[in-house]
Amino acid sequence: MLPVKSNLLPTVSRFIDDDWNSLFNWSNHNFSTQSTTLPSVNIVETTDDYIVEMAAPGLKKEDFSIELRNNILTIKSELSNDNQNSDGYSYTRREFSYSSFVRSFNLNSRVVDDGNIKASYSDGILKLQLPKKEEAKDRGPRHIEVL
Repeated sequence: MLPVKSNLLPTVSRFIDDDWNSLFNWSNHNFSTQSTTLPSVNIVETTDDYIVEMAAPGLKKEDFSIELRNNILTIKSELSNDNQNSDGYSYTRREFSYSSFVRSFNLNSRVVDDGNIKASYSDGILKLQLPKKEEAKDRGPRHIEVL
């Protein structure tokens, strides 16, 4: 009999490592109440601050709740989805889905000036400006003279 080479074990092992570990990561505070994806986020670092951009089209600025507690920045949106519209009609089928979500980010209190965080919402993008503390800003290279 010829030996059988099985490629199943690496696949199963990778499945367990990649999928199950992330599934049971209880410290992850990012979730959606339905089986929808979370809003995508870009984080940009400039010399003076960090910019967090969250793609959240179709929402209003009143739909967001932003909170900072124990160096954890939490962005929430909760929308109720009823089957009545303002005209009193009842939907027989409704595919527009506006769900609730929570995204959390750990902030380094030695770097971010948490007393001056600003937020704005325009054209479907929620933008947070997290200014850096003076001591955390990059001053650029400094020439040191050799004596």
